Amino acid sequence: MAFDRDVFISYAHVDNLPLPGSEDGWVTVFHHALTQFLSGFMGQNAQIWRDDRLRGNDAFTNEIMQQLRGTAAMVSVLTPRYAKSEWCTKEVAGFCDVAEETGGVVQGNKARVFKVLKTPLDAGAALPQILNEMLGYEFYELDAQHTPRELDPEFGQDSRREFLRKVNQLAWDIKQLLSQLTKTIATEQLANHSLTNPVVYIAECSHDRKAARESLAAELSRYGYSVLPKRELPREEGEYVAEVRALLAQCALSVHLVGTGYGLVPDGLGQKSAAMLQNELAVERCKSAAFQRVIWLPDGTQSSQPQQQAFISALRDEADAQFGADLINGDFEGLRAAVQTALKKLEKPLPSTSALESAATLRTVYVLCDERDRSQTLPLLKALKGRGFDVRLPVFTGDASSVRSANQELLSSATAVVLFYGAGDEAWKYHQQNELKKQRGLRSLGVPYVEYTYLALPDTEDKKLLADLGEPRLIDARAGLTETHLHGLLRDLSQSQP
Repeated sequence: MAFDRDVFISYAHVDNLPLPGSEDGWVTVFHHALTQFLSGFMGQNAQIWRDDRLRGNDAFTNEIMQQLRGTAAMVSVLTPRYAKSEWCTKEVAGFCDVAEETGGVVQGNKARVFKVLKTPLDAGAALPQILNEMLGYEFYELDAQHTPRELDPEFGQDSRREFLRKVNQLAWDIKQLLSQLTKTIATEQLANHSLTNPVVYIAECSHDRKAARESLAAELSRYGYSVLPKRELPREEGEYVAEVRALLAQCALSVHLVGTGYGLVPDGLGQKSAAMLQNELAVERCKSAAFQRVIWLPDGTQSSQPQQQAFISALRDEADAQFGADLINGDFEGLRAAVQTALKKLEKPLPSTSALESAATLRTVYVLCDERDRSQTLPLLKALKGRGFDVRLPVFTGDASSVRSANQELLSSATAVVLFYGAGDEAWKYHQQNELKKQRGLRSLGVPYVEYTYLALPDTEDKKLLADLGEPRLIDARAGLTETHLHGLLRDLSQSQP
């Protein structure tokens, strides 16, 4: 599980009102200081979020729950107003609920909720249980008359120094918690590896591919993958089709090794070979569910048998015969590499059927671009919209929090993401790729999106290098967009269509 945010700051908005003559409120100053210290300890930019909108009497929304679901830790800024706020206490309860699903609320002897006492609380203040059970970090001092005074940089150098010392300690403790949480989740994923391994169907093949098939099956079994079929299949055509269809329904990947011989022909009116029938049934499976295929058809494969040569030609030239598949023309090592790549994409629990159906009906393409590229995206937008896809561009206007939230929502519902590399520079591209990487694990449906990079003008050395390297899922449209450019993207999107 990857987290989009390291910390969510929960607070009452009245506690962030600036002091007279001050520009920023206490929570804002605290937020900035915590970000700087935690970033230093982590060695990368800390992602700390707080809701800066006044909610009034709004209901506690699914939006907040989604924000909490992607958060590793919560900092609650406690004050008398916070204790009386139903909204704030719901945030704590909501975070604890989702934290139980993502590594647990407690890591070792540390809770994922951190208690910051901005001011003393009234005796008997009602707090969520987890906050009652911890001491917390006191950001106030008592003078000789026991009057509390907040640690606020506005109160002078001594107050500022103590404020920063406390934030520094809190940031270090959060960093330690985040490190432990990462280890816990990694351990759980390793323990569940055998449960989440995808099942692989290796299709029956002609005699000249049997040795390669047996070698691949043995290798996958050694690495803990379940390989089907495990027993001899029926030899009557109707029964054979029913059995293969049932086996494919249990699998996330099928591998087809195509040779020179027509191979076994189940007894029936169709007189199609086992290899042909399995390919047709795998195509059928691709069109109804999230399913991956690999076809191995080495260069130079020819058959003296007309039926087999027709099958070979169809696999090479006809989109329907190779639907949803990576067609591998190299040697056996190339096949092994392709299977390993496919399995890496599937190394997570398979989504439910209802989730897959929901994702398929969306058919949304999110074109992630720089604001200056809006007009340049038109040919791509028109080409995709003309084929019935819902195409979305990022939101560019509004306050920073709203823009980020809207764009995260667009990404979470996308079937495919096209990173439109035009006016943005290398730093922009790197930042966007980094953000996409962090988002991949947060899909609420658990269904991965297809990701492509689109090269557009102006031409740069970086774009030339990407094109020369022949990176996968790259659309090089610097000289203009053609039908050929879209072939791979449309093929992948077709697997998600209802």
